[in-house]
Amino acid sequence: MMRLFMDGRYLRTDYHDGISRYSYSLIHAVAAISDPTVFIHKYAQRDLLPDNVNVVKIHGPTSVREPLSAMALNHFNPDVVFSPMQTIGSVGRNFGLILTLHDLIYYQHRTPPRDLPQAIRGLWYLYHLTYLPQRMLLNGADAVATVSRTSQRLIRKHHLTSRPVRVIANAASETSPRDPAGFRDKTLIYMGSFMEYKNVETLISAMQYLPGYMLHLCSPISGTRRDELVSVAQSRGVKTTQLQFHNGVGDIEYRRLLRSATALVTTSCSEGYGLPLVEAMAEGTPVVVSNLEIFQEVGGLQNPGAQFVNIASGTADRQLADCVLALEDNRAFIRASTGAARQANTSRWSDSAIELLKLAEEIQLRRSRRRS
Repeated sequence: MMRLFMDGRYLRTDYHDGISRYSYSLIHAVAAISDPTVFIHKYAQRDLLPDNVNVVKIHGPTSVREPLSAMALNHFNPDVVFSPMQTIGSVGRNFGLILTLHDLIYYQHRTPPRDLPQAIRGLWYLYHLTYLPQRMLLNGADAVATVSRTSQRLIRKHHLTSRPVRVIANAASETSPRDPAGFRDKTLIYMGSFMEYKNVETLISAMQYLPGYMLHLCSPISGTRRDELVSVAQSRGVKTTQLQFHNGVGDIEYRRLLRSATALVTTSCSEGYGLPLVEAMAEGTPVVVSNLEIFQEVGGLQNPGAQFVNIASGTADRQLADCVLALEDNRAFIRASTGAARQANTSRWSDSAIELLKLAEEIQLRRSRRRS
């Protein structure tokens, strides 16, 4: 039986970010059909894992020992190791390795996440000045996973690896969607960071055309960034009472907000996947989003539950508002809600788990043949 090890060190114990939710959901999906071993770096992460998984502990992903991760993992004799990131050390490994590159955002927007240590932020910036470090890391694996066909195309376009690139897609948790004909609030939901490329300013500007609506900004935010966005609202004539900053919400509250909202909105200038879109659509909530290639893949160009605005037009705020106002028509909303739920159902974590196990088995077989 194949000994598949999965990297669970990116699991957050407070609230999920994108990489944490991807790790959590994929581990649970794989554990439903197999018995993987998960390696963590702090004991609290064990509480987030299924009961049937084996757990081992190694150093954290930002440790100076990360380049030597393969040496640490060799002691446990895995057949194949899967990591939801690409930075785990591969030198000296005695096992098959699948690395993950989610997207190429930070080659366009090199500002690193603000919650990283300063030294790591500096290395992050330097790392994304050229594709060479990325190629070296990815070519240390047997295969590379990514979360979408869009990212797969870009990885191949920029020749980031000579290894096979497979889609292990993001997805939403399986849920029953809302009643399309049920009650809905005049509320809009934004879930995502407040980094500059997320273009939250356009969402706030759109509220000047939606005086009866409230925008729920669900993610954690610094006081400085919040003050900046409040200033934007005031300069556009948007009432501050139209903005509700949650500074982070739990899964239960997030789902409640989605199921009563008119739409989830984002005018991001770049994105790796857009998991909030899938989460909203799974609840039967329409989305109004940027006309990015990845959003068109995830939302579906023929899906009435996804409307796209041209963020390069100079009128994206008004376009977004018009799309929201169109959903006030009951028949339009029912059609959009039904289409959203149908589109979300095209991506399942169970399918991603099967794809990962299939890839791991292929790698194990190739390595066995080479040894014989």
